[in-house]
Order: sequence, then structure tokens, then C-alpha cells
Amino acid sequence: MKTNKIAFFNLLFLSILTTAGCSSNNTSLPHASTYPSLTTSVDNYQYLIGPGDTLSIFVWRNPDISGTFIVRPDGKVTTSLVEDIEVTGKTPSVLARELEESLGKFINSPRVTVSVTGFAGPLSERVRVIGEATNPSTINYTQHMTLLDLMISVGGLTSFAAGDSAKLVRTIDGQQKTFAIKIDSLIRDGDIAQNIDILPGDIIIIPEAWF
Repeated sequence: MKTNKIAFFNLLFLSILTTAGCSSNNTSLPHASTYPSLTTSVDNYQYLIGPGDTLSIFVWRNPDISGTFIVRPDGKVTTSLVEDIEVTGKTPSVLARELEESLGKFINSPRVTVSVTGFAGPLSERVRVIGEATNPSTINYTQHMTLLDLMISVGGLTSFAAGDSAKLVRTIDGQQKTFAIKIDSLIRDGDIAQNIDILPGDIIIIPEAWF
């Protein structure tokens, strides 16, 4: 009888472990959130402020509240009169007008100028190159950037790259779409027809060749 009880509890314990294991295997993390770039055409690009940017905020005739501010990781800055101003994703001119409205509660008809002196930009506006690039990295987008410009920035391809099997991932209408691109043909064969416009938020994936 005692042996049967031990066998029963052993079986029950194994059953619990198996159930827990199956439950764990069926649990998956959610996909990364998609934050589409605000730039959808090479002809309408405007620089947007992002975390890590250095801002020079000048309030005319009010040097005591003017100054240089670094955008925090949460996308905000704090000035002498206005706390926790959300600045990420805004152009300098839009931010200047918002500051004028906020400062108008304390100053008569304030005039504000905002300029960016250190550039990082929002993550949604950066371009990423991963895989078999010489220096895979995140690149700050520059107006009228092309695939050739981007590959020069990352040092080209490694000797193991399958450049003509590369992919470009771009967010269009809130959905990530994948396009085939031929980087080998562009930079090794000089086929300039393979050069394309790059947009903020693009991801370039370069696989390894199978030898």
C-alpha cells in the first residue's frame, strides 16, 4: 500500500512538471512595438528632436531662462519656468511655438528660438544595418540618404556577406514590409541601378553567404 502511494505521488509530481513545461513552452514574448517614422517621402524630411539631443533654447530679452538643455531618455527637458516639456518627435520650430505658449503664462509676449547643437534623434528616425556589414550599426538619417551612402557609412560588406540576398524592412501604413535589395551588385559590380532612397526607420539585413 505504501509503495502504491509513493508511486502515485511520483506520477502526480511528474504530471505537474510536464504541465508546467508545456505551459512555459507555449508562452512567448510580444513582438517589438512598431513606431513608424513621420517621414514617408524623401521630399518632406524634417529633423525631429530625440533623446540625447542638445538643445539651445533662447528666450529674447530673458537670458536667465535661456540656456542649453539635453533631452532626457524619456524625451523631455526641464527649463527654469516650465517643467517636463515633451520634446521628442517635434521640429525645433514647433517646440519654439509651444514654449512661447507655455511661457506666456509668466512672460509678456515671449519670443523663443530653438536650435539643435547635438544630434541623436528619435529611434524611429534612425537607420539600422545588421548582419554582414563591416561595421553594423545604427545611423542617424541624413536628408536624401541612399543605400550607397548608408553602405559607405558602415564600411561596406564583409567577405562573408551575401549582399544580393539582403533585405530592407520598412514600415508602411503601420505595417512592416520586406523588400529584396542587391548590395553586392551595387558596391562590387557598380550597378548603380540598384541604388535606392533610404527613409528614416529603415532596417537593412545582410545575411551570410553559404559556401
